[in-house]
Amino acid sequence: MNEEEQKITDFNMDFFSLKGKVAMITGGNSGLGQGFALALAKAGADIFVISMDHDDDQTKNLIEAEGVNYHLEIGDITEKDRCKQLVDKCIETFGKIDVLLNNAGIGINEPDVTKYTRLQWDKMVSVNLTAPFELASEVAKHMILRKTGKIINTCSLFSFLGGQWSPAYAATKHGLAGFTKAYCDELAQFNIQVNGIAPGYFATELTKATRENEQANQKVMDHIPANRWGTILDLMGSIVYLSSDASNYVNGTLLTVDGGYLVR
Repeated sequence: MNEEEQKITDFNMDFFSLKGKVAMITGGNSGLGQGFALALAKAGADIFVISMDHDDDQTKNLIEAEGVNYHLEIGDITEKDRCKQLVDKCIETFGKIDVLLNNAGIGINEPDVTKYTRLQWDKMVSVNLTAPFELASEVAKHMILRKTGKIINTCSLFSFLGGQWSPAYAATKHGLAGFTKAYCDELAQFNIQVNGIAPGYFATELTKATRENEQANQKVMDHIPANRWGTILDLMGSIVYLSSDASNYVNGTLLTVDGGYLVR
């Protein structure tokens, strides 16, 4: 058997395993973030969730049912020095960080673009762009020493599109896409992969009003070749892939999970 054939036969499903890994996730106890956290737990990772709010133990119960460890840390990632404290806490709790998922984000809409305020803009930039930078910067110091790691940013279709009603949301998600590529360029030499995941339109509590509005729902559906809203289940495999050794040569990319929305 020649060298190339031997390399091919080396591949197995353990490449997708996260057993023994530690994943740090912002906004991981509700919505899409909860689905991400559970997917990583099912793949074997211990989970460190950062949230602004206490949960009702639902996420804890889901994660621990997979036979892995779970820690919830309440913290405002926009506070000065808080990101460093949270990274230090995760390392103190689990000994390391293999995966950072910058998932927390907010959206503030204003139908009249001329009335969008500096206060609204600054808040969006602080949560959606500055906090991911600060967390990634702190985590990168740890990963560089270990010569391994995954940093994943939850981007958006609005990393590619204009942002009607929310210029700051589109601007921050475009910025997060650029940050993903820039950090890839800096960190790939240390065997650290930095990628983004860009969900399309998903059926969550946050999109319930849109789905229940016939006109608004149809406007969305007209752009989705798959002819349905996404479910959290549709995202879970993607985050496991980007967090695992199966994606070790995937770097600086934005993986869209949108049912084909961007092709129309």
